[in-house]
Amino acid sequence: MPVPCTRRSPAWSNAELLDLISIWGEKAVQSPLLSSHRNYDTYGQISRCMIEKGHDQDTWQCRVKVKELRNTYPKAREANLHSSAALMSCRFYKELDMILGGNPTSTAKETVDTSLACMPVESGPSQEEAILDEEWEGDPEAEDDSEVRDAGSQELFSSPEEPSQSQ
Repeated sequence: MPVPCTRRSPAWSNAELLDLISIWGEKAVQSPLLSSHRNYDTYGQISRCMIEKGHDQDTWQCRVKVKELRNTYPKAREANLHSSAALMSCRFYKELDMILGGNPTSTAKETVDTSLACMPVESGPSQEEAILDEEWEGDPEAEDDSEVRDAGSQELFSSPEEPSQSQ
């Protein structure tokens, strides 16, 4: 059984996350992500656009962060639908809602010109894609790593702090 990787990548800054969300929200990026599981090239496109903006995230880091954001948003949304639950907010909730909220009239806060270097690359599946596809579909015999995944996404959630009792 392979040993899980314990090395964590550096935390993303607010500027990096906003740029990632902006690029991810583009129609030219969303379309291939929604239509195919073979999307390694699309995450490569996102990574190239991030590099053009001066950030240093590779394809894998962009993919992991997009998946984390995609998983964080519905948790915050669901938690806020229940009136008995404490209100929970998610960093960049408004921006994520424009992408994931299902509102067809919404657009990303800041658009990115994807017409030049950020166009999708047409190619056959690479070895990395095959690995990503296997992970995407899930391995029924693999251990549940949801705790490990959720640990990194905790920074995206916040609950309002209760006022201090001392005065």
